Amino acid sequence: MSCQLADKNIISRHDILAGVKRIVIKIGSRLLASVENGLNLELMQALIADIAKIRSQGKEVILVSSGAVLAGRTKLGLKKFGLSISLKQAAAAVGQSRLMHAYEKLFNAHDICSAQVLLTRDDLTCHRRYLNARHTIFTLLDYKVIPIINENDTVVVEEIKVGDNDNLSALVSNLAEADLLIILTDVDGLCSADPCKDKNARLIKTVKHINNDIHKLAGKERAFGTGGMISKLQAACSVTCFGIPAIIANGHRPGIISRIINADEVGTLFLAQKKQIPSRKHWIAHVLKVKGMIILDEGAKLALCKKGRSLLPSGILAVRGRFGVGDMVSCVDIDKKEIARGLTNYSSHEIDKIKGCNSSEIEMILHYKPDDEIIHRNNLVLV
Repeated sequence: MSCQLADKNIISRHDILAGVKRIVIKIGSRLLASVENGLNLELMQALIADIAKIRSQGKEVILVSSGAVLAGRTKLGLKKFGLSISLKQAAAAVGQSRLMHAYEKLFNAHDICSAQVLLTRDDLTCHRRYLNARHTIFTLLDYKVIPIINENDTVVVEEIKVGDNDNLSALVSNLAEADLLIILTDVDGLCSADPCKDKNARLIKTVKHINNDIHKLAGKERAFGTGGMISKLQAACSVTCFGIPAIIANGHRPGIISRIINADEVGTLFLAQKKQIPSRKHWIAHVLKVKGMIILDEGAKLALCKKGRSLLPSGILAVRGRFGVGDMVSCVDIDKKEIARGLTNYSSHEIDKIKGCNSSEIEMILHYKPDDEIIHRNNLVLV
């Protein structure tokens, strides 16, 4: 794993954070609320005072806040696991107003105006709505207003759901052209082992590249909230490959946001990648929702990974799920390990008919041939 961890003698946090102006801060639900006690107003007050402090230094802040569903569950007395979608949406509706009322009151104490922005995946995948959301956030920042962003859980359905606020914060970081993503949670950062089970676990202060070894350290998801370290690593991976550094840190630590901006060695810093993927490919890999799966043979895997080729029907063993032309699909090997993601030129029904065939046979089988490739290289991203 040593090749993934940055050399502290070469990497300077001060140099990385010196030019940071626009910051996205994600605050996790386990910090803000609990089923038993509702909103943690004392901690919210401390974090907002810290945000006010860095704002006075000329920083722009965009807040991505969890906590609405938990706050609503408390108010409605919903303490059991496995709530239905309608109950979760009802809890979100109740909790969102309570959450925003608390934010407004606490920010007003520092003469800071805040505004609520609710998003769904559709707002980020539809180009027109993406631009509208982007212009709204930029206008709020121009007027010195702090946007407080959450997923619109009261109406969202699975097809347009981002999934968790960790990944939402990554998408917002890209949309708003942020200089840094800070994810605040209830642990100090990414550790070499589970600190609850291993007394020798140590905090990993800097990660140069997020690969499978790093992902294995994430452990399992949590019962309440949709995040956990796994989703935080996904968010960090998304922004770093777009050229934005990320830090996962403990929101319970006093003055944690100021300490991060002052380049103190707190939390885990994930370095921005020097080789950034283009905006369109980042959109394919990290914004669009996976609609299905294509299983590849070893030849197709080699062609994609080593030779920079497009995906042809001859290298496809099987197709899973139902999807249409233009949908984003996941390409996996025979062990179901993901290799790539891309926009398909054929539906799942069509691919099932032509899998294993040469491109020259497509027209004979389907009686038409839109393309030789199932996924063209320009619409494919290796993962």
